[in-house]
Amino acid sequence: MSLVVQKYGGTSVGDPERIRRVAQRVVETAEGGDAVCVVVSAMGHTTDELIELAAQVSRDPHPREMDMLLTAGERISMALLSMAINDLGHNAVSFTGSQAGIVTDTTHGKAKIVEVRSARVREALEEGKIAIVAGFQGVSTARDVTTLGRGGSDTTAVAMAAALEADVCEIYTDVDGVYTADPRLVPGARKLRQVSFEEMLDLSANGAGVLALRSVEYARTHGVKLHVRSSFKPDEGTWVVKEEDVLEQAIVSGIAHDTGEAKVTIRAVPDRPGVAGRTFRPLAEAGINVDMIVQNTSVAGLADISFTLPESDLARAEPILEQLARAIDAEGFTCEREIAKVSVVGAGMRSNPGVAAAIFEALADEGINIEIISTSSIRVSCVVPARDAERAVNVIHERLRLADNVLLQADGV
Repeated sequence: MSLVVQKYGGTSVGDPERIRRVAQRVVETAEGGDAVCVVVSAMGHTTDELIELAAQVSRDPHPREMDMLLTAGERISMALLSMAINDLGHNAVSFTGSQAGIVTDTTHGKAKIVEVRSARVREALEEGKIAIVAGFQGVSTARDVTTLGRGGSDTTAVAMAAALEADVCEIYTDVDGVYTADPRLVPGARKLRQVSFEEMLDLSANGAGVLALRSVEYARTHGVKLHVRSSFKPDEGTWVVKEEDVLEQAIVSGIAHDTGEAKVTIRAVPDRPGVAGRTFRPLAEAGINVDMIVQNTSVAGLADISFTLPESDLARAEPILEQLARAIDAEGFTCEREIAKVSVVGAGMRSNPGVAAAIFEALADEGINIEIISTSSIRVSCVVPARDAERAVNVIHERLRLADNVLLQADGV
């Protein structure tokens, strides 16, 4: 008998009919002989509605109470799904994050899992029950309710799969797998049969919303096999596996894009040792993640430093940047919101140097200006104007022939 962990997102359990449909799918898995642990997100837009509700009663909701409020969404889902499964003649039992043994650090809103004490869930499974676990939540080492941040239910599912030593962790979403690009933007996007953890990490980190970044990191660290599937179709989806287990290694696996970033340029920074550290330390201490960084050539002892950061953090970053510019004797800073990051990811790029040139040529042919470039051994990222993001993704997808599954054996890009 195999042990399967299934995770269903908010769209999958968005209304009573969909909850009953999920219940039927879970029961079919159990009747096939597998032990099943299910992790659920809040229904539809419940989390957003709770955030809005909090804003109506408090200008600055206390983080602890905010976590207490937001965890209600998943508790509703888990109880309703358990009821639906019981009505189908199978014994299901629901667990909150704390009851399931999800222990986190004390950071409210973006807590990290430090331990999974899965004894209660394991006991339920051994008794032949279907275990339903509320995603997105846990209990801190200080015994407070915590949430894991956006996409936290994916992380819950992977953590449960690791703790229970499950054979597979199935992530059910409103798409049927990982594509070479967002199929809503690129009609010719192709579903991938397999993708490596390393590639999926880069895709998730650079805008692909199909899997939360932390869940992929956790799965890679703990060796959890992931299967991304559609909640609405029985077809096989995309397997996320170790790189050595990928059967057909493409030159490029996919393109991710992110329109949720902003670009900051600190002008006329004195070009002397230690300035870069002084520039980014205050942002790091404020918990603001800086992504792509570029410094131009020094002229007369001065240089401009440009970098990207989440647009949602810009309001917090601006007062820090004002103080910083004065402290390092810079001329000032500018912020640009209307940008997008387009990232091309593929393990085969390590041995195919022509990929970067093909990307830049494709953008140049379309008259799309590149503002910042960042690379790794398996990724090339470009910052372009936000108005050009969709066109950029499409022209790169076409130039690299991603609809045709270009493998490593190909002569060139």
